[in-house]
Amino acid sequence: MNKLLALIALLALGGCATASNTYLANGQQGLAIDCSGEAMSWAKCYEKADDSCAGTGYVIVGTDGTPAPKESDKTLGVDVGNFKSRTVYVECK
Repeated sequence: MNKLLALIALLALGGCATASNTYLANGQQGLAIDCSGEAMSWAKCYEKADDSCAGTGYVIVGTDGTPAPKESDKTLGVDVGNFKSRTVYVECK
């Protein structure tokens, strides 16, 4: 049982960015790149966008995410326990 819990925790921390088709505000089809979680970063979103657009390039249409916490909201200088959501909306060229 402990091994199963450890595996689930590892998978949750080491997830990967995902891309899904969406329609943008201008009516064009685009991609919503999700790279939420503690182990991810905005850079992972941009890498996934580059991979998803097959090297043709992309235009960032918008971003959505958890704002950075104020220093007074951190515990010993670290943001503890807050889920970080990050989504980048792109249109492939």
